[in-house]
Amino acid sequence: MTLDFSFLIKTFWLCLKALPVTFEITIVSLLLAFIPSILIALCRIHHIPILDIICRIFVSFIRGTPIVLQILIVYSILPSQLNSIVKALDWKIKVFEINPIIYAFVVFGINSTATLSEVFRSAISAVEKGQFEAALSIGEKPFYAFIRIILPQAILSALPNICNLTVILIKNTSLAFMMTVREITAVAKIEAAYGYNYLEAYIDIFVIYIIIGLLVQWLFRRFEGRVLFKGVRAVKNRGFAQKKASGHKFIGLRG
Repeated sequence: MTLDFSFLIKTFWLCLKALPVTFEITIVSLLLAFIPSILIALCRIHHIPILDIICRIFVSFIRGTPIVLQILIVYSILPSQLNSIVKALDWKIKVFEINPIIYAFVVFGINSTATLSEVFRSAISAVEKGQFEAALSIGEKPFYAFIRIILPQAILSALPNICNLTVILIKNTSLAFMMTVREITAVAKIEAAYGYNYLEAYIDIFVIYIIIGLLVQWLFRRFEGRVLFKGVRAVKNRGFAQKKASGHKFIGLRG
């Protein structure tokens, strides 16, 4: 079988035009998952009654079921149920005219939340508990102690896993074509359907995702190398300042 190089090159550039959609789904999904994943991680770390069980079930269900099934539930079943509710409440909302990319945000956001919660759970647990207790001992409120001391260190240690999650999420967005979202895979399959040039289309998809994956990993390595040094240095300086302030208080009491 000979390759149609003119079609391959033409489709490659057409697929590149769909990159913004792929990046949009990836970025929005990660942003939607960020805060809920931290809350789920904290619920599981501190074993909060009832919430801990709910979070465990949620994470197990999302991570234990194929993302294709989740897409079918959200895109095929959910709109019909929403439409019934909208009609019953007599709302002027056209459910079936909602942009399909919204459903993509929901599916990949939920999926990323489950995975990212496990990343943060291990990263937060790895931070030395003594730092949190030391912050409380000098009068820092628990919320600010977590935000200023624990969370930055957890995010730094979680960066490699966040990088892996991002690469996996970018690849998973190829399934968004099932929701009629015109991302890379959808564009390639549509173009291939005219002349049955599926081999060339799949080669384009393969090359583009390889390039994106390598680029994302390179960017994360650069970001991790720069931020890790600054983050550790900032935490050490803050710890030194806290110790110094604590020492002044002790001297003041003695005087």
